[in-house]
Amino acid sequence: MWLSDRRAFLFSALAIAGCGFTPVYGPGGGGSRLQDAVLVDVPSDRDAYLLTQQLDHRLGRADTPRYGLSYALTVGEERMAITANNITTRFNVVGSATYALRDLDSGAVLTSGTVDSFTGYGADDTTVATLSAGRDARSRLMIILADQITTRLLAYAPDLPA
Repeated sequence: MWLSDRRAFLFSALAIAGCGFTPVYGPGGGGSRLQDAVLVDVPSDRDAYLLTQQLDHRLGRADTPRYGLSYALTVGEERMAITANNITTRFNVVGSATYALRDLDSGAVLTSGTVDSFTGYGADDTTVATLSAGRDARSRLMIILADQITTRLLAYAPDLPA
């Protein structure tokens, strides 16, 4: 086992605590500043809906929002595996999301950035199976992008105004 020695684990924990590490959702962490305080823009299509759904799941749905989160999605497909007969057997779904967290009172942009990732799916013999696999790949991609946005927002959270 990698950390089978308890002394090594204890030493690691003390070293992390000594460098100023604070758990995001722990006492003094910045995660509580974003929890149930972010209003995500209204989705315009299925991909945006799935992204918004995951962001709401991770950050909580805001009853009285303090921050607004805007986003722009770009999603495309690439042919990855092609047979000698020019039949595609594997696709990659590539996507990126540009986001901006803003203060709803002042309208000032507090942080922004871009995240990107990809997922893949195989083209089956039937059209229905291929379409279903493609929709599932897009769903997985939106979860990945939302999780990346959430991670970046939580990393920035300690710098948010109290």
